[in-house]
Amino acid sequence: MVPTRLFTLLVFSISLSVTESKLLEPHAAESFNVSLIQKLRTSCSYTVIISTSCSSSRYTRDQISVAFGDAYGNQIYAPRLDDPSTKTFEQCSSDTFEINGPCTYQICYVYLYRSGPDGWIPESVKIFSHGSKAVTFPYNTLVPESIWYGFNYCNSGSGSSVLATGLGRVVLVLTGFIVVGSTLLL
Repeated sequence: MVPTRLFTLLVFSISLSVTESKLLEPHAAESFNVSLIQKLRTSCSYTVIISTSCSSSRYTRDQISVAFGDAYGNQIYAPRLDDPSTKTFEQCSSDTFEINGPCTYQICYVYLYRSGPDGWIPESVKIFSHGSKAVTFPYNTLVPESIWYGFNYCNSGSGSSVLATGLGRVVLVLTGFIVVGSTLLL
């Protein structure tokens, strides 16, 4: 009798479709409310680098706030990052902020809030946190006045791969194989 192995091959695939405009460009926040942000003890530190576009005004008197977080509801809010006396958010410059807040998993969303007369234009927001990869959100557009405006990659399935594609419509297909073995004696 020769032992023979039989293999059962199961193939599965999952498709996820996402429109580029929703992911690759900033948009107004849908139902985002900073009053719902957790009031947990401060336990983690974040470095946030906000670069101002060379298309922005030379300086701004606008009031700028930032909120960011992960897919699990951990959120950080920093009101009033602006300070005209220190030349914050000048044209063609980057400003670095150390912000403390609750610990998060991978940061997957960021929103900026602007209030004021100058029409400040951010180039990008880069967030570093301990234990997670740095993430960059490319704005390059005017933040509309008095609304939270930004990116939410939390439910995209794969924020960084989606960002890299640049396609009008992104389709992510995951294919897996499961092999089950058994031995038969003939």
